[in-house]
Amino acid sequence: MNIYVGNLPYSVTDADLQNMFSEFGSVSESKIITDRDTGRSKGFGFVEMPNQTEGDEAIKQLNGREMEGRNIKVNVAKPKEDRPRRSPRY
Repeated sequence: MNIYVGNLPYSVTDADLQNMFSEFGSVSESKIITDRDTGRSKGFGFVEMPNQTEGDEAIKQLNGREMEGRNIKVNVAKPKEDRPRRSPRY
């Protein structure tokens, strides 16, 4: 199960995400998305949990949880093809 985690503090690392979600079960991958040019966190990431039940419980328990003054958003990630395409910047 691929899980989207948003509204994260910019200080959160891949390891922080891994630790937060491993409380609910096995985590196969955690990734903070960073800006291509600066390398700085964009404030969101993804966590892959192989067990659906554990992933559902993590979403239920973590969505809305406060982290460094921010209420994080946690939900099932949408497949890439379901997301609207952004127009290029000129």
